[in-house]
Amino acid sequence: MQRHLAIAVLGLAPLTGGCLAKTAFDVATAPVRVVSQGADWATTSQDEADRNRGREMRRREARLGDLQSDYEREADRCERGREESCREAIAIRREIDSELNEPLR
Repeated sequence: MQRHLAIAVLGLAPLTGGCLAKTAFDVATAPVRVVSQGADWATTSQDEADRNRGREMRRREARLGDLQSDYEREADRCERGREESCREAIAIRREIDSELNEPLR
């Protein structure tokens, strides 16, 4: 039985030579492709890093703008005598300072 199978495989070899060669090539290069894909996923390109930094800067600027508006509103109310607004203005100012001192990611 094995002899017949071997003869059949040898008889088909010329017909599938390209397929076998391609399969052998694919099997041999698969580990290299997997490692390079993993390295690509694990690293961040400079373009991606620049995009992420710009996105973070815009997020921070928007947050600081919102906080500044809130601070000005509460400071104005504080000047008119609202004690709670004075405390709120101080808390917002601390949050602004904290945001400004936090390094960009």
